[in-house]
Amino acid sequence: MQFLQPATWSEALAMKAANPEATPIAGGTDVMVEINLDHRRPTSILDLTRIRELGEWGPVDGMLRIGAGVTYTRLIDELGDRLPGLAMASRTVGSPQIRNRGTVGGNLGTASPAGDALPPLLASDAWVELASKAGTRHVSVREFFTGPKRNAMRKDELIAAFLVQPAPGPQQFSKVGTRNAMVIAVCSFALSIDPGHRRVGTGIGSAGPTPLRAVAAENFIQGELDWEGRRPVSGATLNRFGKLVAEAAKPIDDVRGTAAYRRHALAVLARRCLSWAWGAA
Repeated sequence: MQFLQPATWSEALAMKAANPEATPIAGGTDVMVEINLDHRRPTSILDLTRIRELGEWGPVDGMLRIGAGVTYTRLIDELGDRLPGLAMASRTVGSPQIRNRGTVGGNLGTASPAGDALPPLLASDAWVELASKAGTRHVSVREFFTGPKRNAMRKDELIAAFLVQPAPGPQQFSKVGTRNAMVIAVCSFALSIDPGHRRVGTGIGSAGPTPLRAVAAENFIQGELDWEGRRPVSGATLNRFGKLVAEAAKPIDDVRGTAAYRRHALAVLARRCLSWAWGAA
């Protein structure tokens, strides 16, 4: 196995162009598990831990541009007030040691349907910044996932950052697992409310071949919420919203849970998240 360790971003892009099959690694919380279990044997590893730019974040044109190497711990500590939904999801990732190493960039690169950070990014309509020697492009996170553990990256590209609007209103994230910590989600759900534009965003995790949106649920609830008077949501409306979220899922039976259980759990998570978020609004 070849080990590549660039010191600058330009070096990293040049190495990726010369070695398109190289597997990028930063925190290594996904890649090293696959290697250790012999599920994967990359021909070469591209170590990005020395790239300063990947650990930076800041405002860009009204959005937050967050480097792919910013860890979950830093997201919680430094951006929890601006991105509460993503911070909630980050708190459910593994152990403190994993949160100190793992990154949302790695979650995006792995493109696992169970990635905890991905539903909040869907709910917030984030963008992924991809870079290569040929240039930089931005892909909506809603178009980024193309299949189970597959994404829209080209072979010569690396994830530079993701861009997301600071929360315009309340956000929520909830997850069901077989225990309280150190667990892969049986299913998860994220919600973002934008009172100014009267919009609701959703994200579903671990209940389909990719992270998913519940578009019909979004359209329904946007027309049902009392945006002016902020009256509480009725039980019937909550139930309908939960049902539409469950119908948007495409789950399977596996060792963590059945498809029927995932749909049931998502309906419950959706009702709770909406109730909590709207109460905060």
